[in-house]
Amino acid sequence: MGQIDELIFLSPRDNQAYKNNFGRVLIIAGSVGMSGAAILCGKAAIRSGAGLVEIICPESVWEIVAASEPCCMCSPVAEDDNGRISEEAIEFILERAQNADVVAAGCGMGTSEQLRELVCRLITLESLPLVLDADGLNNLSHIKDWHQMLTADLIITPHPGEMRRLCESISSFETLPDREDLAIEFSSATGALTVLKGAGTIVACGEDFYINDTGNAGMATAGSGDVLTGIIAATLAQALLAEPQASAQQTAFEAAAMAVYIHGLAGDIASDKLGEISLTASDIIAHLPEAFKSCSK
Repeated sequence: MGQIDELIFLSPRDNQAYKNNFGRVLIIAGSVGMSGAAILCGKAAIRSGAGLVEIICPESVWEIVAASEPCCMCSPVAEDDNGRISEEAIEFILERAQNADVVAAGCGMGTSEQLRELVCRLITLESLPLVLDADGLNNLSHIKDWHQMLTADLIITPHPGEMRRLCESISSFETLPDREDLAIEFSSATGALTVLKGAGTIVACGEDFYINDTGNAGMATAGSGDVLTGIIAATLAQALLAEPQASAQQTAFEAAAMAVYIHGLAGDIASDKLGEISLTASDIIAHLPEAFKSCSK
């Protein structure tokens, strides 16, 4: 077991590169009343350098999401009576997932039996780089012993409450009081790279772990986690394409650690300018360019 102290950041871009060199990110998110989560995730992904971002969302919020960020593609899909992605959309989503370098699912998506089926299908797509957050995790926690069917390369980003529910979904797994031990043991038991959010976010990949030291209390605000999901998806897509021969697991670990650091750093830059009380998730996105630029030095 080892703590990683030195982060690896994205390399300078080749002048001859084009958008496909920096990854296609597919985001499955949003529902009636929660379109903002999809928007924040998409904006964060495009601001974090993904070459192309496509957002799949229910048809009734499609125009809101599409109008929010012209740099993102947006695909409307069938929805249920409560404005959530319906079963009719699953095959289309899985087809789009096959064309993506990274898939991120869950932000503002809601929970339902049909969405649990979607999550179940996603985690069984072999070697799919998959980031699950928010309702992606809430749906996952209703699938008993989901780790036994896991074949995707999964990254989970729970806050403490979501982590508790995920622990309860795994037979014989005992929740540990220490955050560091919990993240490490859960990652080892399930095979999922675990990003346990909170003050000093912990990124655990098996027995390797990183404890983040950026961020502030102003980031404890609605939408901050959606922003992190977008950053992780974008940095992972770029890292996988930059080092195609490297271990996918190690690349995911390095990309997730970098994303967590950048997320906190952007929040710190925003807090220095605006203060913690007034800080919003949109402010984190607005200060991502400064965060990435400072790290490129």
